[in-house]
Amino acid sequence: MRTETIALHSGFDCDPTTKSVAVPIYQTVAYAFDSADHGAALFNLEEEGYRYSRISNPTNAILEQRVAELEGGVAAVSLASGQAALHYAFVTLADHGGNIVATPQLYGTTHTLLSHVLPRQGIHGRFAASDSPEDIEKLIDGRYFAKRSATPPATSATSRRSPKSPTATACR
Repeated sequence: MRTETIALHSGFDCDPTTKSVAVPIYQTVAYAFDSADHGAALFNLEEEGYRYSRISNPTNAILEQRVAELEGGVAAVSLASGQAALHYAFVTLADHGGNIVATPQLYGTTHTLLSHVLPRQGIHGRFAASDSPEDIEKLIDGRYFAKRSATPPATSATSRRSPKSPTATACR
């Protein structure tokens, strides 16, 4: 399929009742269960299905399926904000005791995430003196990249914002 076709139609055939080919926006927070056992199986992740819209819903599932297909991935996750996406990414990449190396000029809440929120979870932000590759490299603990079983602290990722705030210049 062409990219345009995937973006518009992937993950949704048509509504069986109305025959609509456009994805509806499901405005619900709760779903009916066939039985108490069915509901328990959904919440225990023993069965696929919808249990509560904050966890997943058909509209988001179709979006995630389309993004995964467009990007050539196996799956995708849609989140409510870019900050939530950064939090997911950092926590997924960094082990407890690990660190993320960042350039000094970040979006304000990204700086807060790295300097205040993640340290409470055992992940530490390190801030380079500038956005130069040399300043960033000084803070990278290479053991993580050399061996996946590094002894913490180990650098799990680097984070740069480009164009960087507040100057709107591109990182080097």
